[in-house]
Amino acid sequence: MEMRTGTAKSGDLDIYYEDMGDPNNPAVLLVMGLGAQLLLWRTDFCEKLVDLGLRVIRYDNRDVGLSTKVTGGHSGMPLPQRMARFFLGLRSPAVYTLEDLADDAAVLLDHLKIDTAHVVGASMGGMIAQVFAARHQVRTKTLAVIFSSNNQPMLPPPGTKQLLAILQKPKDATREALIENAIRVTRITGSPAYPAPAQRIRDETIEGLERSYYPAGVGRHFAAILGSGSLLGYDRQISVPTVVIHGKADRLMRPFGGRAIARAIKGARLVLFDGMGHDLPRELWDDIVGELKTTFAEAW
Repeated sequence: MEMRTGTAKSGDLDIYYEDMGDPNNPAVLLVMGLGAQLLLWRTDFCEKLVDLGLRVIRYDNRDVGLSTKVTGGHSGMPLPQRMARFFLGLRSPAVYTLEDLADDAAVLLDHLKIDTAHVVGASMGGMIAQVFAARHQVRTKTLAVIFSSNNQPMLPPPGTKQLLAILQKPKDATREALIENAIRVTRITGSPAYPAPAQRIRDETIEGLERSYYPAGVGRHFAAILGSGSLLGYDRQISVPTVVIHGKADRLMRPFGGRAIARAIKGARLVLFDGMGHDLPRELWDDIVGELKTTFAEAW
């Protein structure tokens, strides 16, 4: 499979991307989540989309992977206060917001000379995708939101155990401690019906660590979510074919979030998978790609 790589300029930032498939085919933009590198859109998963006759672009959000790392980040407002405001759907001070991250995606499409794309986002990437589909309506063919939320007021919060798992630092910064922490987090947040083998988690963690390790970006990504608050207003502006995919066993981003998105976007389809948590288990790839294909076909 042909893969092209490069960076797109978003102001002073470089946004790293990988571009797969025939450039003449319809484009799919894959947006990953909080602190997550583009690697989490596994190459084998991307190939399934390429095999459908699609051009697939995955990229690193700012502050992660091979994209530019942002400095600073203290909002001046205590985290408990920002969390309380977030529960009410309110915005809080942040170095950058989901709107900025969505605009990075638009700049990437500009760089690649892509007018319109099917936009697929996972977790925080699903939030970015919702903002993108509202702010850049004419560029969005279809929308797919996977295990995400619209952060509307009064939604049940993430599971405490799962949220702390992704926010807590490893016991130290040694390579082995980082690997063991990744295995622990995956076990807590992943799919109980489809547990990934420990060796696969270990290998994928090492691949990510060798590519980039920048924990400060996780905090700023989390602040960006708090900085944008409720996305309900954006959802009500979205009119493209939309599928919302969620795992019934997701305790980090509870199914309440997916249901809220599906209710808010006119005509959205909600697809719930038994035993799926906050990851993309290989056993469900064909089912997930099938749901994406069904939605893409509405605007192919």
